[in-house]
Amino acid sequence: MAAFPPASLPAPPSLDQLIVGFDRALRTLAGVAAPGRPVPGTELADADLTDAEKRHAAGLMRVNHTGEVCAQALYAAQALVARNPAIREQFAQAAREEEDHLAWTQTRLDELGSHASLLNPLWYAGSFAVGVAAGFAGDDVNLGFVVETERQVEEHLTGHVDKLPPQDARSRAIVEQMRDDEARHGAMALAAGGTPLPLPVRGLMRMAADVMRTVAYRI
Repeated sequence: MAAFPPASLPAPPSLDQLIVGFDRALRTLAGVAAPGRPVPGTELADADLTDAEKRHAAGLMRVNHTGEVCAQALYAAQALVARNPAIREQFAQAAREEEDHLAWTQTRLDELGSHASLLNPLWYAGSFAVGVAAGFAGDDVNLGFVVETERQVEEHLTGHVDKLPPQDARSRAIVEQMRDDEARHGAMALAAGGTPLPLPVRGLMRMAADVMRTVAYRI
């Protein structure tokens, strides 16, 4: 198995960075994310879904919301331990855009009469730990982790476009815009010097994501 190259330790985070990170965690878990862009699809009429269709759409959007909780944790952790200030700012900017996704999916869950995953604190904590580990491996690995994460997220969002009830145009508009953003974030990380991750690491990431999707759809 390929090994990550040794990397120097990142500088300790400043007090301001810790405060910003703590504030982001609180806002993420409290469901008070403030979007910088309007919710996609608001101009579309809401579909008349059956109870079963509404539950299914809500389950898919709950998975997507949980994915955005994880994204907030990952980007916050990766920015905290990044060595290059430019890369740190890139992570921070991506986190701000991902906050739009968090708010959009919460809005759609509310419209569908459903709720976010009850396990979001657990998902956040686990993702934050993974983000710190990726960051300690070096900025190139840190960026490579973003590339692989966004590639897998883009893939699963494409699947959700197909799985949503055909008449649920509002949910589909949100998911499609999220997918476009994720593809752009991955391309930016690759262009910034992201290195490919070893195959076993990519496999573990996919397994962990599958577990999250299965559980968050229901809880």
